[in-house]
Amino acid sequence: MADHSPIEWTEATWNPTTGCDRISRGCDNCYALTLSKRLKAMGSAKYQTDGDPRTSGPGFGVAVHEDALDVPRRWRDPRIVFVNSMSDLFHARVPLPFVQRVFEVMRETPQHTYQLLTKRAGRLAKVAPQLDWAPNIWMGVSVEGPTELSRVDDLRRVPAAVRFLSAEPLLGPLADLNLDGIDWLIAGGESGPAHRPVDPLWVRQLRDKCGEAGTAFFFKQWGGRTPKAGGRELDGRKHSAMPTRMFAGVSPKA
Repeated sequence: MADHSPIEWTEATWNPTTGCDRISRGCDNCYALTLSKRLKAMGSAKYQTDGDPRTSGPGFGVAVHEDALDVPRRWRDPRIVFVNSMSDLFHARVPLPFVQRVFEVMRETPQHTYQLLTKRAGRLAKVAPQLDWAPNIWMGVSVEGPTELSRVDDLRRVPAAVRFLSAEPLLGPLADLNLDGIDWLIAGGESGPAHRPVDPLWVRQLRDKCGEAGTAFFFKQWGGRTPKAGGRELDGRKHSAMPTRMFAGVSPKA
């Protein structure tokens, strides 16, 4: 848990589950996998489950954390909370009853706004009817390039109050992206020693699509060896739009 987050589009993180498996090219340089290995070596209790070395790694096996469920209830001030920055709540190895308990906590803490993000859009759409979609829950899917566009169709089937896309790391043009029913789009380049460069034309295309569709556009970073190496200005300005429906009464970072 982090009461404050360096991620530009959120304010805090909450990890009731940890660990994951790589399933698409956007996972190739996963920051959470690398960080989990370090946390395991440091003795962090939450990162002692190892994952399959073919798709995961040391400390990055999927684990659920009962003791983390009540953390948002202890936060007194309203926050925008990124759920599972170190995992994917809709991973097949996260039992549905535990997912439902996470949703129960979110419903019972309406002072916070929760942002969930998944690459497992198929399971998300399948279990969505069995979840309690409170108005303070935002649901997003990752779309790294054109081969992941089907995730957007799955997201449209979900009755979330706010639906959003994360085009980060953006690895290809999204010329055929349909933004119907999408409230917000985050775009960004990859960071780290093996980062793959993002074409500015891909980012401009998304900015313009969002303008035409009335979708809030947030450009997080150009990327590079570090997340902030290239800055986050696009054509001379920062783009930090958030969805207009801020249900919990909290204000985003400037």
